[in-house]
Amino acid sequence: MLRQIIGQSEAHKDDKRVEAPAPAPVAERAPILSAAPAPAAQPQRVHSAPIMTSSKNVLSNDVEIKGSIKFSHDLIIDGKIEGEVLSDGSLTVGENALIKGEVKTRSVIIFGKVEGNITVTERCELKSNAILVGDIAAGTLSIEEGATFMGQSQVGKKADSKPAGGLNLGPKP
Repeated sequence: MLRQIIGQSEAHKDDKRVEAPAPAPVAERAPILSAAPAPAAQPQRVHSAPIMTSSKNVLSNDVEIKGSIKFSHDLIIDGKIEGEVLSDGSLTVGENALIKGEVKTRSVIIFGKVEGNITVTERCELKSNAILVGDIAAGTLSIEEGATFMGQSQVGKKADSKPAGGLNLGPKP
């Protein structure tokens, strides 16, 4: 049947170039669509979900938001945010970014400026041009040379449960 379709489209190529290919695909699709309409719709849903979960969402440098942001996976912010940033995913604060507010995520990498406290369950990284004015509670903390950090930090797996200044290294009086 495919040879017949190819032969027909070549025979009608000169006189009806647009109309010759159109009837053949419709004739082929009709039995397929009528036999199984559900599988044709399912691949579209299947393809959209993995693309969203594997890609990083980006708020570019011309974006300004006042309010809370909640996201599930990865987010790169290069704009200005005034409010809370909450997630179970990872956050990247770009070079042009300014966040004024609390950040509570799984992990964060800061290239820009954050004015507020950061609480992460895993890793917090301050890159060489980063500026952080606020406290950090993190599982691990990495601060590159050149980064500015003004605040207190609690680092370790139980950082959230220990009060600040609770460590006593000297003998009891």
